[in-house]
Amino acid sequence: MVVISRIFSRDYGRLQVAKIIRYAVRGNFSTTTQDSVLQESQNNKISKQNIKQKKAISDRYRFIYPEFLPDPDPKYRNSLREKLERMDMMARRTHVAIPEFYVGSVLAVTYSEPHAPGKVNKFVGICIERKGSGLRATCVLRNIVNNQGIEVIYELYDPAIQKIECLRLERRLDSHLRYLRDAPAEYSTFPFDMEPEYLPEDTPVPVNEIKVQLNPRPWLEKWERQELKGITELQLSNKRIMKAKATATPWEKYDLMKKYRETIPKEDQNEIFDEVYTKLHEMEITKRRQKHKRTFVRPQKTG
Repeated sequence: MVVISRIFSRDYGRLQVAKIIRYAVRGNFSTTTQDSVLQESQNNKISKQNIKQKKAISDRYRFIYPEFLPDPDPKYRNSLREKLERMDMMARRTHVAIPEFYVGSVLAVTYSEPHAPGKVNKFVGICIERKGSGLRATCVLRNIVNNQGIEVIYELYDPAIQKIECLRLERRLDSHLRYLRDAPAEYSTFPFDMEPEYLPEDTPVPVNEIKVQLNPRPWLEKWERQELKGITELQLSNKRIMKAKATATPWEKYDLMKKYRETIPKEDQNEIFDEVYTKLHEMEITKRRQKHKRTFVRPQKTG
């Protein structure tokens, strides 16, 4: 009986030890699984936040920096050339600050002019068109000087440009303002000593919904055949109205393949702006600091 009791107690002890080990393993497994689940959920949250942040960056940057997006035509695509151009553009932006502006904004461009007094010239005008990509990005400024319409085409990354200032930041209803060529001079006249207008921080860019009254015909272009929102209703003959309706293409806004061919895919946009985001963000921070310095007014002692 003594031997049997010893054997039984020995087996019982082994069973207890096995149970303890089993419970410990289960507890460790449960804790490890809980930790892994929590870590995976945190990683998923971080990845979702990064995706949202990248989407917001690409959506905002493609309007502020449209020249970083390449030409959508496949005939002119070259990944190596595009990357080298972006490097040159970033290097140029470290020397000359190119501000945020849109079609309808008033700019002041200071550039080197060998035949001007002081070898420097300055032109102020409203941006009526912005086009091109890469180092070939251009903007067209228009102003009335001595009752004569003057337009200057600037390459944004031209080494001759010394300074670009945005005197009035605003947008218009149309993608171009070429119809100002057939409008009265009051819509294109801006003084050369115009002071810059600063917007409060974190405010959306205002949209100027002004309607331009065009001069009587003849015009430089057939504006009635373009879907323009920034001009008043045109007084046309029935013949011109019928021709405009005959040449209209209202189905193009539903043509998905046409839109696809004229735009850069979202994946390519995100990849491009991820590449230049760090430097552009640093430049934006320095611009904000300079803006605060300009707008800061030192308080004066009273009494």
